[in-house]
Amino acid sequence: MNHEAPKRIVVIGAGIVGASLAYHLASKGAKVTVVEAGGIASGVTGTSFAWINASCAGMDPIAALRGGAIAAWRRLETQVPGLAVRWHGALSYGTQDGRVSPSCTVIDRIRIAQLEPQLRQPPEQALHEPEQGALDAVAATHALLAAARALGATIRMQTPVPGFTVQDARVTGVETAAGVIEADMVVLAAGTGTAKLAAQLGVDLPIHASPAIFLRYQAPPGLVRGIISSHAMEVRQDEDGAMLAAEDYLDDTLENQPAAMAQRVASVIRNELEGADAIAPEFACIGLRPMPVDGVPVIGYLPQVEGAYVCAMHPGVLLAAIAGQLASGEIVDGEPAPALEACRPARFLA
Repeated sequence: MNHEAPKRIVVIGAGIVGASLAYHLASKGAKVTVVEAGGIASGVTGTSFAWINASCAGMDPIAALRGGAIAAWRRLETQVPGLAVRWHGALSYGTQDGRVSPSCTVIDRIRIAQLEPQLRQPPEQALHEPEQGALDAVAATHALLAAARALGATIRMQTPVPGFTVQDARVTGVETAAGVIEADMVVLAAGTGTAKLAAQLGVDLPIHASPAIFLRYQAPPGLVRGIISSHAMEVRQDEDGAMLAAEDYLDDTLENQPAAMAQRVASVIRNELEGADAIAPEFACIGLRPMPVDGVPVIGYLPQVEGAYVCAMHPGVLLAAIAGQLASGEIVDGEPAPALEACRPARFLA
């Protein structure tokens, strides 16, 4: 019989990736403490379009990881109270970005109009991906952390980490204003703050903050049933009518600031959707995504120092469930995940 004490694991970051890690680690019996400098989902999670979209353009070094993402979210839905994904599918047309997924089919105008009856001018054809969905990323983060807490995890908000305790090239704890939290393993899942934390441990991770525009509108319910991604707009709608849109960040000129973009995109949505005349901008901001320099997630043990594991990626919402599942298996069970091989931090030292 195994009488070993449970591993003490500190997860730094309470976004959706950190929350998934906390839940999966706690479900394996680890003694988990989550520390977060701000509030729950206060980083990029709170400004995410949250499209569960496993399609990819061109060669995909994380095809195995991406391929398991949707199944991982479906599994979590059965395990975590209050966690719900809206599996209403996605329509894509006119974007010419070459993105495809195994489940996509080409549909004609009649079928498009059946799926999205409020489109004023349905295209001749579109890609339909029925397996895709979206979620409320903030609500999902709260649900995952609540489930982790029910399994014994401790959640500490407003707790910055100014440094670490290290003995014999091994991380033994994290420093906080309230004292050191001792740990057998520290997991860096702090989004755009991950690189700064790793630098304190002597590891240079080339992860930069990639900006994107996040928009939310007040709108009549029922305008959009699934996800529409076209040359004109990328939108989805919650059950309560809140409409979300995502746009590329262009530059810092006045006409491309979030508020101006919100007005411009609102005009586009009114032109594209019947019944959208009453939509009104409610919130607009720039979200900063943790983007590794090569575009591939950074998941695995930090080189040069023991006791530290990193989990930083884009798209974080899509990969949070599968990354939490596989990383927890590596950390607690010692089972290397082949799907994570392309993601190892050590690749930056080559």
